[in-house]
Amino acid sequence: TQPGEQLQTDWGELYVMMGGTPVKVCFNVNTLGYSRRFHFWCTDSMDAEHTYEGLIRSFEYFGGVTAEVLVDNQKSTVLIPSNQGKPQFNERFVDLAGRYGFTPRACRPYRARTKGKDERMVGYIKHNFFVRYRSFESWAHLNQLAEQWLREEADPRVHGTVKEVVIERFKREQPLLTALPAMRYDTSYLECRQVAWDCYIDVRGNRYSVPSRHAGELLDIRIGLDGS
Repeated sequence: TQPGEQLQTDWGELYVMMGGTPVKVCFNVNTLGYSRRFHFWCTDSMDAEHTYEGLIRSFEYFGGVTAEVLVDNQKSTVLIPSNQGKPQFNERFVDLAGRYGFTPRACRPYRARTKGKDERMVGYIKHNFFVRYRSFESWAHLNQLAEQWLREEADPRVHGTVKEVVIERFKREQPLLTALPAMRYDTSYLECRQVAWDCYIDVRGNRYSVPSRHAGELLDIRIGLDGS
């Protein structure tokens, strides 16, 4: 893989203690194909919106965007996989790709070994970061420790395959990443609600008032990943 050519994305999951309670952590890991530098973000869901958010956070961490993003065939990115190299991608994933300027690419079915760089990073994170850290105060605390560990442990390591210090190899890749867009992509949930005649809409168990002129109308709403 040439510098700046490709990023591979995947998910892992495991249970940890958070605030004294067992919690399932989903972590999105994104690996640069050339330098093998990677970034991961921990959250509570592996759905499409969290996949896009994880990708964006990794682009921001690397300070740029690769020419391609290689994905597995999860529904958040690929609606219909193909062995002919022409999968049907999720429409919003295509929109994200257009905004950030990368070409989406999918593994051919039953050939996930083409994404082996990223899958090895899932195991590396489980057997290193999550062995060292098993208990967290909050999601913010978890992700703060994750980025600290990346800077102090993962980036300075000598990679077993390329036999170079990862952060030093990244210095040759970083200039070939393309610039981030001026405006960050909105990863909020996009949903539709009908306004009741009393001028309220129901959103995930809560009722919100809207101007009376919208009574009876269908409105598009955005819900942040934190539920706001």
